[in-house]
Formats: sequence, C-alpha cells, structure tokens
Amino acid sequence: MAANPVDASSPSATATAARPRVLAVANQKGGVGKTTTAINLGTALAAIGEQVLVIDLDPQGNASTGLGVDRAARRYSIADVLLGERSIAQTTVATSVPRLGVLPANSDLLGFDLQVVEHADRTKKLSTAIETLANDSTLRSRPSYILVDCPPSLSLLTINALVAADAVLVPLQCEFFALEGLSQLLKTIDEIRRSSNPNLYVHGVVVTMYDPRNSLANQVVSDVRGFMGNVVYQTVIPRNVRISESPSHGKPVLLYDLRCAGSQAYLRLASEVLKREGKSLNS
Repeated sequence: MAANPVDASSPSATATAARPRVLAVANQKGGVGKTTTAINLGTALAAIGEQVLVIDLDPQGNASTGLGVDRAARRYSIADVLLGERSIAQTTVATSVPRLGVLPANSDLLGFDLQVVEHADRTKKLSTAIETLANDSTLRSRPSYILVDCPPSLSLLTINALVAADAVLVPLQCEFFALEGLSQLLKTIDEIRRSSNPNLYVHGVVVTMYDPRNSLANQVVSDVRGFMGNVVYQTVIPRNVRISESPSHGKPVLLYDLRCAGSQAYLRLASEVLKREGKSLNS
C-alpha cells in the first residue's frame, strides 16, 4: 500500500476567514456512499449552524437530485462555472434546507476533459472559482464549508476537486475490496500533494453501509481502523432503508426521517467533523 498521506497534525483552520473550508468527498470506487454522504453531511452541518454549499461534480448529477433540484431546472451548472462563464454565486441553487445551497451538475460535465485538455490551468478551474468567492459582492452569504461530491473515477474533475480541497473525506463501504480501493485513493492524494496541493490531507474515513450482524462488515471496520488508526471517524453510517429511500423524494434523510438511525448517524458525523475542525457546537 502507498505511504499514508495523512498528516495528523495538519492545521484545521489554516484558510483565511474569507475562504470557506473545502472538503472533497472522494473515493475512486463507485457505490460507496459518496453522494449520500455529501448530501446528508451537508444537511447536518447546516442544521448545526454552518453555511454550507454542496458542489455536485459528478455528471450523473445525483447530489443535485437528492437535494431536490429537478433536472429540467438545471439551466446552468457547475460546468458553466468551471469554464469561466458564470460565477459560483450566480449558479448556486437554494435548497429546502436552511443554510444549504447546491451548485448543480448536468450532462454538460461529460465533455469537460476534452474542452480544457489544452488549458494550462486545467487542474485549477475549481480552485480558481472558489477563490473568487472572497471578492464576489453578489453573494448574499458566504459558505463556511464547501463539500465537493466527486465522480467515482480519477478524472480531471476529481483532480480539480483535490487541487481545490483543504482535505479529503473518504466514504468507505463495508465490502471485501474496501482497503484496495482506499490504497488507490491514498496514492492519488499523495501524488496531488507532491504536484500541486502540498497541504492536502485526509480529514477522515467514514465507514458506510455498516451492518453489525455481518461478520465481513466487522472485519472490514477492524482492518480499516488497524491500517488508518484514528483517521477513521468513530461514527459509522449504518445500512438503513430510510437513507436509501430519501433520494427518490428529493430530500436528505434528515428531512425525510429525522429520527431514523441514518439521520442520527449523520448528525454525529457532522459533530465529529466540526470537532476535528476545532469548533465547539456552542460557539
């Protein structure tokens, strides 16, 4: 496995007050709960009091759908922002969750790699857009956190997210090849650190789709904690039917069923994320 690119002493708030903290929700494997985590962690952070923006960087646009943005309503998208045609403020869509906005995605993202392949700054398109937030007078309220829902591949879109991010939050499904996928992602993060974002680190690994009755799931959790140590969040996200149902209603699970085990897990995860950020819930 690759050398672990986690700096346990990484500063939690090195960014200036004007720049939001950017967390890339990433894993090169599909079906591990990236979009579900971006939607529901964003909702939980907003519920706690943070101003949050979810950037949907996946051409499938599932984070947008899960936050209630109909495909027909996505006249503009993150693709327009990356190509410099619109600002983040102009393209962000409000959601039904107070303090939570989404920058939607559509199929226009499919051609992004080809459109910018000859641009010298092709890996910094997202970073540049985020940096302009500090001087955008049209923005009503600046996000304190940006969560970037990455596509399940090492594409130019994912590289843009990692170059722009302060840290990476890694959802990890309880399955046999979990550690293999994690190892590949750590190699990618290490390469990004060496080439273009030396301060990038792993904020944490969150175990998803956990069923305590499954012996393999328990073994995966044990193996991941053995390999990554305290980088793994204490919170685990259970396999929960209400989490699975909520996207079809265009709602985060916290709005769909606040009392279910999945909602409560994401609230705990949000508290744990803020604790690692050095923030008190009473501040």
